[in-house]
Amino acid sequence: MTTESALSRNGMWERLARGRVIDLAQPMRQGMPQSANHPPFRMIIERRHGDTVRSDGGSAANELIVTGGHVGTHVDALGHVSQDGRVHGGIAAETIQSNRGLAQLGIDAFEPFVGRGVLLDVTRVHGLPVLPPGYEITPEDLEAAAALAEVELRPTNAVLIGTGWSRLWSEHDRFIGRDSGVPGPGVAAARWLVGQGVRVVGGETIAFERLAPGAGHSVLPVHRVLLVESGVNIIETMRLHELLDTHVAEFLFVLAPLSIVGATGSPVRPLAVVDE
Repeated sequence: MTTESALSRNGMWERLARGRVIDLAQPMRQGMPQSANHPPFRMIIERRHGDTVRSDGGSAANELIVTGGHVGTHVDALGHVSQDGRVHGGIAAETIQSNRGLAQLGIDAFEPFVGRGVLLDVTRVHGLPVLPPGYEITPEDLEAAAALAEVELRPTNAVLIGTGWSRLWSEHDRFIGRDSGVPGPGVAAARWLVGQGVRVVGGETIAFERLAPGAGHSVLPVHRVLLVESGVNIIETMRLHELLDTHVAEFLFVLAPLSIVGATGSPVRPLAVVDE
């Protein structure tokens, strides 16, 4: 290793050490907001301190966790959604699925992401802390957010869209938006993102798309465009409001879902490392 490369590497570590790590995952607890399409999160302490005591006086507690793969902050595997019986790559869904999981396109096929993350803050474009329920994000919104932040998207980036919706996490029914809807990208915005060559996208709501008032999850065309047609993974129910408040548009992004063989999705704890 040359002196120059050693200094460069040392500088990298010093820069990372100065960085602020922002947790982008919502806390998982029983009763948290989630889509009704998935099994709810439950946790119980199966063994308590004192139930079993070792000869030296030591004891331990442990828990039993039951959860769907698409509950809390999570990543959708490419095999999560099909269209007309086919998943990404034109594969017939029935040929890769069983009660043991997906033989292909499961979350275990997702390669952990460590790289450039970009935040497109649509709330800042509109001068609002939270976008209105049912608002459809357009390509023009995303272009305006990028211009406002003076940031360019590059192929293989992770792109997060700020709607401010994570500020409503403690308001269960409002967050779910069953009656009022939730903001999110429409099909045109999804195709715009695909055109930028993104590797993964993420947002704050329970579905990475605009949900119309009263419509719920009746149709999910953005999932079709991203997962089925384009092979772009989706992160949902992210906690982005702390990152939004920094007004930082690019950062080191770390994303590593659990490698659950054959699963259609997995809980995740994404991290943004912000250079301060």
